[in-house]
Amino acid sequence: MAAERIDGKTIAREYRARVAEGVAKFKQEAGRPPGLFVVLVGDDPASAVYVGKKEKAAAEVGMHSGIVRLPGDASREDVLTRLEEIGSDPAIDGILVQLPLPSHLDTDEIQRAVPALKDVDGFHPQNAGRLLLGQEGGFVACTPAGVMVMLEHCGIDLRGLEAVIVGRSNIVGKPLAQLMLAKHATVTICHSRTRDLAGVCRRADVLVACTGVPGLIRGEHIKPGAVVIDVGINPISDPEQARDLLAGQPRRLERFEKRKSALVGDVHFGEALEKASFITPVPGGVGPMTVALLLGNALEAAWRAHRRPRN
Repeated sequence: MAAERIDGKTIAREYRARVAEGVAKFKQEAGRPPGLFVVLVGDDPASAVYVGKKEKAAAEVGMHSGIVRLPGDASREDVLTRLEEIGSDPAIDGILVQLPLPSHLDTDEIQRAVPALKDVDGFHPQNAGRLLLGQEGGFVACTPAGVMVMLEHCGIDLRGLEAVIVGRSNIVGKPLAQLMLAKHATVTICHSRTRDLAGVCRRADVLVACTGVPGLIRGEHIKPGAVVIDVGINPISDPEQARDLLAGQPRRLERFEKRKSALVGDVHFGEALEKASFITPVPGGVGPMTVALLLGNALEAAWRAHRRPRN
């Protein structure tokens, strides 16, 4: 029996509708919309597309949004100065820095320069530390938070389940492990040096792939009936790779033949579909949730700023 596909687009649409309601209430009480700004350094085409989608999504829920554009050769001082300027603007509640940054900039330093109270990406050390310690009041990285919303939407209770996360990034793997531990799952994080990756993955009741390696997780990695969450979004252009990873998806393969490119996840979807109970597709799975949770964080940042005692 084929797995049930988790429709991230529909779940995200419902979540964004709730955010829009919250934005309307905030406007009524605060007399202004929440403000969400993105800092974009350089002219990377993919980053520009992502930033445009975020700005459009913010506008659709009624937020005040904007993009701070800096050239690819912007100095460290230029970027830090602009972050200080928008960080001190009371009309801007949420700030995120679009990654990746040009190689001459220190990503950790730039992310630390975003005020923790406006860090709606959840990357600031204060927010990451609150998550690690199980403390409230911080912001959680949007992609792992979106995964948790999807699991809840599907009625998946993590208590006592074994979760395996393939990928240990600060953006997805590590924060997701903390979120799952908080829901009483037993969590294993795998990485490039994990021995017998397939064997470890087959223990998982919930298997999450977030490596950036197309088709890394095959059918042999999946326990029958497992929930499979594919966070990867990988462009491919090689015909042989496409015939492998799009096997069992004739429409997508046909589109690949026309466009000579496709997006695939870290999971071989066709093989996983025959073994999992639930599975997220790529595209249309986790991706839409990331933007939705970003909007939710921005709204929460606005409420916190509005209710914060004034000196």
